[in-house]
Amino acid sequence: MTQADQPTEKPKSARKKAAPAAPAPSKAPEGNGADVDKGVFEDFDALSGYLADVTGKSQEVVREFFAAQAENPMKIATGQKSVDPLNVGEAFNEMMGALAADPGTVMQRQLNLWGDYAKLMSTMGRRIAGEEIKPAIEPEPGDKRFTHKAWNENPMLDFVKQSYLTYAKWLKATVHQLEGMEEHDKKKAEFYTQQFLDAIAPTNFPALNPEVIETTIEMKGENIFRGTKNLLDDLARGDGSLSIRQADLDFFKLGENVATTPGKVVFQNEILQLIQYNPVTEDVGERPLLIFPPWINKFYILDLQPANSFIRWMVEQGRTVFVVSWVNPGPELKRKTFEDYIKQGCFAALDAVKAATGEEEVDAIGYCIGGTMLATALSLMAKRGDRRIRSATFFTAQADFKESGDLLLFVDDQQLDAIEKQMDAAGGVLEGRAMATTFNMLRSNDLIWSFVIDNYMKGKDPAKFDLLFWNSDATRMPKNVHLFYLREFYQHNRLAKGEMIIDGERLDLGEVDIPIFMQAGETDHIAPHNSVYRTARLFASKDHSDVTYMLAGSGHIAGVVNHPDKHKYHHSINEGLPASIDEWKAGAKRLPGSWWPYWMEWLNKVSPGKVPARWPGDGDLAPIEDAPGSYVKVKS
Repeated sequence: MTQADQPTEKPKSARKKAAPAAPAPSKAPEGNGADVDKGVFEDFDALSGYLADVTGKSQEVVREFFAAQAENPMKIATGQKSVDPLNVGEAFNEMMGALAADPGTVMQRQLNLWGDYAKLMSTMGRRIAGEEIKPAIEPEPGDKRFTHKAWNENPMLDFVKQSYLTYAKWLKATVHQLEGMEEHDKKKAEFYTQQFLDAIAPTNFPALNPEVIETTIEMKGENIFRGTKNLLDDLARGDGSLSIRQADLDFFKLGENVATTPGKVVFQNEILQLIQYNPVTEDVGERPLLIFPPWINKFYILDLQPANSFIRWMVEQGRTVFVVSWVNPGPELKRKTFEDYIKQGCFAALDAVKAATGEEEVDAIGYCIGGTMLATALSLMAKRGDRRIRSATFFTAQADFKESGDLLLFVDDQQLDAIEKQMDAAGGVLEGRAMATTFNMLRSNDLIWSFVIDNYMKGKDPAKFDLLFWNSDATRMPKNVHLFYLREFYQHNRLAKGEMIIDGERLDLGEVDIPIFMQAGETDHIAPHNSVYRTARLFASKDHSDVTYMLAGSGHIAGVVNHPDKHKYHHSINEGLPASIDEWKAGAKRLPGSWWPYWMEWLNKVSPGKVPARWPGDGDLAPIEDAPGSYVKVKS
């Protein structure tokens, strides 16, 4: 989940204000340095007493946990859990081989590190002597780990912080400058090096984190006990693997405080339920709107709570809204294919919408993987002259995966073979937690370590945050569907290359000639905006000019779910579609707030006409059950 970057808090000078354009100097201690302000470290006696008191309670909780786990042994031996599921070891073996082959460069890099540390020691010595001095190194903009004032004001913590930042900068530069490695292996080594550096950050160690120390003193050590219990609960819930709770999983109830927009399930088959929502206007758009969400997560990302529900907002705009709710598949669906998801998913939903409304044509939306499927289906439909979809909107969706970011690191042959074995051991499906872990690693400080600190060190209860609740509600995926997606799209990029064959047809996105709207997120780490732009260009590749690309502020989720009433973020528009994303940005106009109204104007232009409001059950499909339906309630 993306967060808006917040600048790191700058320290105040002890004697005078720093010049506006210069980094703020480290705060010098008073006098000769002997009476340094201890800040959060002045209560160590009390802290040690609290920790001693809580040790007994924590030990009892730990004993109970391991007693419960005794009947549930680790599954590594059976192949269900791998000791190295991401093949980190091989990436680092390649890196060590490259280092061994170039000892001169290694020596030079080591000398550079010693020089950086010498500079740091010099600045810290001058600070202790009472001089007001600029830090040797500062956190990068947007790094929220060191915002507590003690990281600047306490000399010891300031030294620890700068030592870590110095080492991190050196190690990343060393790996980046390696020669003699395959480019893919080098990028893997860089990615996993960043994971290592994120893990060893001083903020992740309770004795060094001033926020944790303050909490421990304030709560008399009770946070350690609560954190231990939270940790063991998450281990138990993850069947021996750590499954970090990002939100209060008991607070939210589907249909009660999330996914509450009124409607009915009007159709279902073995892979989907189709929900039609109740109208709230007298007239509605002539064409129904059909939404294909991703099947990695559940559809209610577009229907969280009323104040941020895209589906509710669309109903209020006078549209007949249908949404696909994908099944959470078990082993019984392991043989389902990507082609099945097009036929039993996309095409079956189109047939159902016609039966429910009598309309031959629809406007369609595809989100993330749902958008990739929609693009594939549109290409197949264009090949066969199927005109049922008359406009298509894509939310952070890719069909060209050449520049799809760090996720490409997870799709080499070895990693895909490992994923296949993992799915075979699970009965032919990929557990939802596996993909969630991968996505979390892309933003590990925000989505892993921040929760480690809050849940386990501060002993906080998980937040009542609807978006993070949804993020934790992942679904399984059938083996064949997932492997096809990873191999044919990510690894080989066959759709973009014109090499993909579906149902006997070779597909070409340039043959799709309906109005296209492509939304992308500026900071999207799953579907990078440059990758989405390449997809827009594919649709426009055969002189098709009716393709609109729009760049929203924020990322993969917040860039999409941004209700106009929130007045958050911004969006950039450009009616042209030049050769590169840089050219597009250069000619774009930046506007404040949500992009939804801008898109609604576009949709009203390409999809005119009004008819009396349609209710679920008015057509040939009788309601089956109330929204949000039963498929979405199946847990992984």
